[in-house]
Amino acid sequence: MSHVEVDEQLWEEFHRVVNMTSRELADWLRVRSADEESEEFPDHAGTETGRHVLAILGKRKVDLTDDDERVMRNVVARIHSERRADLEPTAGQDHWRHRLMTLGHDPLKAGR
Repeated sequence: MSHVEVDEQLWEEFHRVVNMTSRELADWLRVRSADEESEEFPDHAGTETGRHVLAILGKRKVDLTDDDERVMRNVVARIHSERRADLEPTAGQDHWRHRLMTLGHDPLKAGR
């Protein structure tokens, strides 16, 4: 895995739209993956993208890979396509909120 120099604008926008802390996201991914009888191991909980966002949140900018950059661009685009540009707290249907939370964005939470 080679490291890539991620554009400063992408780095800042990713951290603006991903408004959940790594702890909040990890907790959410575990809750989302659990059912009445079982719970996933923490490193297998949630979607692949959600786990990747969580990993990116734990990295320094200089440690990012090409794959990290691809996921960051995808997450920023997906959140922007479902939200207003100002990202003000907005209520919506639960499935919409939960889908965004899996990407690290809680629409009911003010941005960082």
